[in-house]
Amino acid sequence: MSDQRRGDRLDQPRAPRSLHLPRVDAETFGRWAEGIARGMGTANFLVYMTLILVAWFLWNTLAPADLRFDPYTFTFLTLILSLQASYAAPLILLAQNRQADRDRIALDEDRRRATLQKADTEYLAREIAALRIAMGDVATRDFLRSELTRLGEELDEAAERRRKLERRQQERAGRRAGGEPLDEPRDELDSDYARDGRRDA
Repeated sequence: MSDQRRGDRLDQPRAPRSLHLPRVDAETFGRWAEGIARGMGTANFLVYMTLILVAWFLWNTLAPADLRFDPYTFTFLTLILSLQASYAAPLILLAQNRQADRDRIALDEDRRRATLQKADTEYLAREIAALRIAMGDVATRDFLRSELTRLGEELDEAAERRRKLERRQQERAGRRAGGEPLDEPRDELDSDYARDGRRDA
């Protein structure tokens, strides 16, 4: 009783009446529309459509008059083609919209992956730069090998000079003991000894 009075009152809005329409699964209908649009965009559809139209024209032109179901001006054929066009256009647009949505999602995913890949590349570049800086302060194997080779060569040269100096000193001592005159001056031997001593140091 109170609900009836409330519905009759003018100071309260009337509750809208809900219109129950049949619900259609959008995904299923979309796949169906894409299938139709994909089929209409093939060469087979054009060939079959042309064969049907040619057969329609021939039957309604050459057949006996009592068997013609759509005589000249082909009104029924015009109605069928109009219905086909009126339904084909929305189905094609629906298929295009779904494809555009898929392309947009794929583009967003590609952009996200490109951003992640760029971040990973920048991180790896920073790590490689840090490793290069750290390796610049560390002696490498090639550097150690070259330094050891150079030191070995210098030691060989110093040993060779020392042997020459000792040989000269022995020859000089032998000549002095035998009373023979010295062929080379004392200053030259002393300068060689001093030079070799500096290089050995």
